[in-house]
Formats: sequence, C-alpha cells, structure tokens
Amino acid sequence: MASRSPSRSQTPSRAVTPCPQTPSRLVIAPSLRPTHSLSNLHVHMSGPSPGGATSSHTGEESSASSVINVDMGEGILVPEADAEVGLADAEAGNVYVIAASVPAGDEASKRALRDHLRRTLNKRDSSTADVYPPRQYFILTDAGKPVFTRHLIIHESDDLASIVGIMQALISVFLDDGDKIRCINAGNTRISILLRPPLYYACASSWGEPESVTRSHLEYLHLQVLSVVTVAQLRRIFERRTNFDLGRLLGGSEVLVHSLLERAENDMAMGTSSLHCLKLDSVVRSRAANHLVPTSKMKDLLYLVLVARGRVITLARPKKHSIHPADLHILLNTAHSPSIVNSSASASWLPLCLPKYNPSAFVHVFVTFLQSDAQSEPAGAPSPEHRTKSRIYPSGDTPHSIPAPEVDGTKPESSLLDRGGSSGADIGLLCVSANGDFESIRAWCGVVIERLENDGTLANIEMAIRNGLTEYCVADLSIPGLRHFIYKSRSHVQITSPIFEEPYDDVKERRRLIILYQTLYDGIHAKSGQNLPLKLQYIRTEKEAVMGWITQPFEMYIAVSQGLPKSAAISAANAVARWVKKEEGRLFLRDAPIF
Repeated sequence: MASRSPSRSQTPSRAVTPCPQTPSRLVIAPSLRPTHSLSNLHVHMSGPSPGGATSSHTGEESSASSVINVDMGEGILVPEADAEVGLADAEAGNVYVIAASVPAGDEASKRALRDHLRRTLNKRDSSTADVYPPRQYFILTDAGKPVFTRHLIIHESDDLASIVGIMQALISVFLDDGDKIRCINAGNTRISILLRPPLYYACASSWGEPESVTRSHLEYLHLQVLSVVTVAQLRRIFERRTNFDLGRLLGGSEVLVHSLLERAENDMAMGTSSLHCLKLDSVVRSRAANHLVPTSKMKDLLYLVLVARGRVITLARPKKHSIHPADLHILLNTAHSPSIVNSSASASWLPLCLPKYNPSAFVHVFVTFLQSDAQSEPAGAPSPEHRTKSRIYPSGDTPHSIPAPEVDGTKPESSLLDRGGSSGADIGLLCVSANGDFESIRAWCGVVIERLENDGTLANIEMAIRNGLTEYCVADLSIPGLRHFIYKSRSHVQITSPIFEEPYDDVKERRRLIILYQTLYDGIHAKSGQNLPLKLQYIRTEKEAVMGWITQPFEMYIAVSQGLPKSAAISAANAVARWVKKEEGRLFLRDAPIF
C-alpha cells in the first residue's frame, strides 16, 4: 500500500481504519485553509489524479475506510449520472481545437502567462482579506469574449479584459498541447475551469473547499445558461459567428444566474445531486399528489409540481419517466425568480429548456403562486375578486436591475430558515408541458387549485408551515452530542436535515460546517480524482467532529461535539438513521403518482 508524504510540517498524522473485505488506504483530506503562498502555483490537468488531496487541515485528525459504491435502482428522481450535458465532449477526450494567441511549445510565453497570473493574484491584500471572500465566477466564449461575471472587483477599466484574456490564453495553451486544464492552485486560491465549448466557465475561490465543489457550481451554471439558450441554438450561433457577443443575448437573465449560485453555495441538495422536500404529514402529501394527476384528455404533460417555501411538496410524472434533480433545481430557481414571485399577475407562462431532459428543445412552464381564502382574507373583510390575468414571460423579460449581493453572506434559502419564520407559505403550482397549449393547461391548473382548496389540503399545508411543522431541530431527536446532520436516502435521491442552530446560525460558522460536509462528500464519492471512494471518514476539528458514512440505503454527514470519540459519533449516526426511518413518511416524497 503506497501513501503520499505530507507536504507541510503542520500536517497531523492520519490513521487508517480497515474495512472488512475491502482495501484500506491512507486518506489525506482536502484542505480547508491552505497556507498563504503564491510560490506554490500548481496547474491541474485532466489526467488521472493521485489518490487524496494535496494538503490537509491544520489541527485535525481523520480516519477513513474505502469501499466501492453500489448502483441504485430507478425511482422518482434520476440518480446522478456520469454523463454531462455539453456542446462537445470536451471532458471525454475530444479536444476542441482553438487557434491560440500564444504558439504551442513556446515555453517562454507559457512562463510569462504563469508569471502574469501570479502577479495578478498577488494584488489581493491578504491582511484585510475576509475569511470567506465572495467567490468570483466567469463565463467567456472560446473567442475570449466575456459573457458573465459575479463578485468581480475591478481596479482598472481594462482589468476584466486582461483577466479574460489570460484565462482564454491559458486554456488555449493546454488545448494546443492536447490536454485540458482543470484548475490552478495559487496559495489559498483555487481557480477551477470547466470547458463546455464554445463556452468556458471559471470560478476563483479561497474558501478551501474541494475542487469538485466549484466544478459542480460551474456545471449548474452551464445548465442554467442552457435553460435560456439551448445547445442547438448555441451551436448554430457560434457556427455562423465565432466572435458572437452572447452576453447581449442573455441580457436580463442574470438574475437567474445570481440566484442559482446563491442556492448552490448554501443548498447541500444541489451539492449531493438530490432533492430536499418539505417535511409534511404523509396523508396531506398523498392527498395533494392525487389532485395533481391529469385526466387522459391532457396530452403532452410532463410534470406537475407542488412547491412551498422553495421546496417540493409532491409531483406527478409520466409513467416510466423520472425527473433529474438538476432539472428540478433549474425549474425551482426559475420559478422563484423575482420577476415571477413579485409579479402582480396571477400566473406566468415561460419557455424553458430542461437540459437533462432534452438539451436541444424548450418546454413550456405554467407557474402560479396561490393562497387559501383563510390566509388571503383578513377577518371581517369582503372577499376580493380572484385575479384571472395571466402574462407571457418571453426570454429576456426578467428585470435588468439586480440587487447588490451581500458580502458577508447571502440570505439563507428555505432550508436555512428558522421554523415558523416565514412571512408566507409561498405555495406554488408548476406545470411543465411539451407543447404550448396555454389555455388548456391554465384550465387544468385551475381545477387542481380548486380541488386543493375544497378538501382543505391547501389550508392544511399553510397551517403546517405557520406552526413550524415543516421544520425540525436537533433537539427533536434527543441524541446527546448531536449538533447537525444531513441524511440522504439513496433510493429516493432526497436529503433531509434540521435547521442550523447555534453556533451554526452564524454565517461564517455555517459555511465552515458546509465545507466540512463537502470535504466528506468529496472523499466518500472520490469526486476529486481519488483512487477509491470511501465508506466512512471521520474528521475532528477544534470545534466539532464530523463524520461521513455511506451504506447501501443511505449516506449521512453528521456533526457532533468535539469531545465525543469516534465510537460515540457512530452511535449517534445509528440513532439518526433509526429516527429518519421512523419519520420517513414525513421527511421524503415517496410513491409519487404517475400518469
């Protein structure tokens, strides 16, 4: 058994816990806070990576066991697949050749590019840097034209052009050498790069998360772009004009990209390719699901989804057809756009591409947010007239003004809200259709809403939300030492987790815990090029101990008190699994109706 020597003197020793009948190996966890140095510039390419990461956590102990993952059967949601949606198979060996501005093989030019990159990164004042400075995201074309940037701090007018030019040149150098660049490590900053020709995506992050996390964000960024401009449209556009300014075509949809990235940074459901459903009584959920099933006269319907507080309550789908979690996240992000949620219209009608369903065509989505009469009418007030107005939501109709993002942290998603803290139920009905028959779909959605109101299902959902029954806290489990956990049902492809309480109600502490979870997930699934996935990984920090554990029915990421030994953490994980099994009907969406 071979192992890599630690690269830093502060690296603690790591013990290996053998797993019966499975090969054991030495695991070095990815770094949460690498040392500050711009002299250790590393460029990662697409070849096989050595097992483990390049650095480790200071003051942490870790142990791990390896295992080969088990394939799961088909359910409501499609489990994460290896295939990726793109215009070209840029990650599978088909190199997209671009005429580089720097000749291939010119070593002096390559060194000049790397030196320029070091000087650019060195401009940051590390003495005043935030612990979690905002991640910077870039989209550019293969011709070097910027399409989108987020959290970019521009010191000079030509900074953006210089940064994009350096990125495009570096990518071109590696493509000309028959290779593909994946990431660049420079001190505590990692620049992850995703190639989806004719678009390139990049993320600069100093948070210390594994490489797979930012690459996942870039994948979602690519899917959100495809939801507005399909693969076929992109191909035609850039075949005609290689220097086309895609930023102008996507103008107005930036708000969708910003909201998606905010969700991706806080929502572990997106990071684990799963769904986080609303906790609800199984009888109420089943009754709502039955109301969604369309009649045989309704043709070309794909999905009907009932949502509340940004989470799925239930859905109805065609027979023998599951929905991919990534498509659901794109759908939810688009449906909760401010231009829709804050609209005075009662419904919205918009074209949308679901890339995992069909990356080359649009579907049509009917979106309406509703309230029961009990919530919408004040006591003693006359009943208002129902609004029947609907509006068409064409491409580019989203607002162009975007609120400035928060520096210390984005507003938590519904998964981070305190129980009972919502100002409204935000219950919505989403209907996805393959055709554009607006009137028939609106009529059917009206029937569904009427059914939900008549039998009291809508009122029951709103009451559960107002009374805090859709959230739970760690104290509800009565497990000593337990601070937080994320449980993923592998058969349902869904997660559940309690609300974040002290000390994780603080933004920085919550981010630190999420990065620990992401580190465990990365090691268990070998997302960053490790030789083997793990069955169990245990890390003790100065503030808590965290453990990741995968079995055939579930995977779990748990945080316990720092003083608890590994055996106590395993006992707490078993207690969580028993509690989730008992509450499974409330926590997960099971047996969604088909038509």
